[in-house]
Amino acid sequence: MGAGGCREIGAFVQPLVAIRPCISHIAGVNLPNAITFSRLVMTAAFVVAVSQRSLAGYGIGLVLFVVAAVSDWLDGYLARKMGLVTPLGKLMDPLADKILVSAAFVFFTEKELCPVWVTALIIGREFLVTGLRQIAIEAGQVLAADRLGKWKTTFQLAYLITGLVWLTGEKAQQVLPIVEPLKYLARPYAQGGWLQPIFLWAAVALTVISGANYVWSGRALLKGKG
Repeated sequence: MGAGGCREIGAFVQPLVAIRPCISHIAGVNLPNAITFSRLVMTAAFVVAVSQRSLAGYGIGLVLFVVAAVSDWLDGYLARKMGLVTPLGKLMDPLADKILVSAAFVFFTEKELCPVWVTALIIGREFLVTGLRQIAIEAGQVLAADRLGKWKTTFQLAYLITGLVWLTGEKAQQVLPIVEPLKYLARPYAQGGWLQPIFLWAAVALTVISGANYVWSGRALLKGKG
């Protein structure tokens, strides 16, 4: 094997076009993208964990969700810091975020912590933005993320983490009384809570506003004038 991934045969040197000896030669495979893909794995593990309806299940689900939420920031930071922004990362990072958040909201709706229409609104908005971005790509344009979208994601994650803390506290209070203050702070509106509702309705408002902002920004594309 010669330098640069070439196979030497007699006096000839044949480049290996389809076979690469190292993973570092595979386009798009890097540390930030590996973190993004790990978020998909953590999402699947989160769904399995919370489906157990037990203290261990909710506790593991909470930890997985928090780690996945942190990884959402980490992969983007590392990609920019290390100069490893790739088309694969641009595709998979928002997709992994949408899958994580959508899975959690569907679970919260099943637990009657979140109204069905809110979950439908949030998931519908994600489909809308994804569709608009696809139209923009086909028109040779870029529909960039805005600050409202980032704040929307922040409040969604805050609400979901707060709800998971409450679910874990509900199961843990009998064996770990020390968690009672956290459970009290994170309780839902139906039990007199205020933190969950603030995060939820802020997320709903930003979901609507940021969605409308995307539609307005892409109005020319929708009219076929892109």
